[in-house]
Amino acid sequence: MTQAGSNGVRTVVVPAAGMGTRFLPATKTVPKELLPVVDTPGIELIAEEAAQAGAQRLAVITAPRKQEIMEYFRNFPELEHTLEERGRTEQLNKVRHAAELIRPVAIEQDEPLGLGHAVGLAEGALEDDEEFFGVMLPDDLVLPVGVMERMAEVRAQYGGSVLCAFEVPEDEVSNYGVFDVEEPEEGCPADVRRVRGMVEKPEAEEAPSTFVATGRYLLDRAIFDALRRITPGKGGELQLTDAIELLITEGHPVHIVIHEGKRHDLGNPGGYIPACVDFGLSHPTYGPHLRRTLHRILAEHEVEDSQD
Repeated sequence: MTQAGSNGVRTVVVPAAGMGTRFLPATKTVPKELLPVVDTPGIELIAEEAAQAGAQRLAVITAPRKQEIMEYFRNFPELEHTLEERGRTEQLNKVRHAAELIRPVAIEQDEPLGLGHAVGLAEGALEDDEEFFGVMLPDDLVLPVGVMERMAEVRAQYGGSVLCAFEVPEDEVSNYGVFDVEEPEEGCPADVRRVRGMVEKPEAEEAPSTFVATGRYLLDRAIFDALRRITPGKGGELQLTDAIELLITEGHPVHIVIHEGKRHDLGNPGGYIPACVDFGLSHPTYGPHLRRTLHRILAEHEVEDSQD
């Protein structure tokens, strides 16, 4: 298991209590977080990223009906013994990998009362001397991996909370939460901005910037107090962004790290399919065949489209 990194990130919270309705009927019996990206479930990719950032504890916010997520991180002695007897070393290592990555802790969320509520439940999982913690949304794969380490460096320099941002074209900002940021101060790193506020899915002409939020947060422990003081919104849900906004108004420093890379949204089939294709093309075994197959399929569809 990975040892705690020098950046001090010890706990990463993973909200995973959602119903996965956009993947029905598959998610009637299989949690969305266990759907494989090629051959590795999304939750393992998240756990690996958290471990790489130095975290030792993965606080998984689950629903009572989704215990399969925690089961995934246990050992499977019978399966491991069978694979070992048959000399299937590669498969054996894959089966053991999740259990060796990080220590998972289950925290049940009885009702889906918003991301803020889910994050608030994790307060008891932190040790008394943990001043900050990570939050990683399992729907978001942020590539290349490593942004949490950079966010921890920014936290060490500026304090407070640090969020991950991507820069997108102006005509796409209406699909995201958009950051209102200050102009960079002299000597400030090029990838860092201080946040004044956030606007949820604004029209392009009203957007305060082209920097948008994605599912990586490094939050000061003060967020728990803020979550207790905000008002629930529609459906009784507590929004994490409302708590962050409250901290900003009270002078709490909040910065973004502008990540150069890409993200995949595993939360819906439209994002999940490209993620599988992207990971598949990079796979040493499946990549060459997949590339040839995609060319053939695309050619077939172009012919069909031309005949319509």
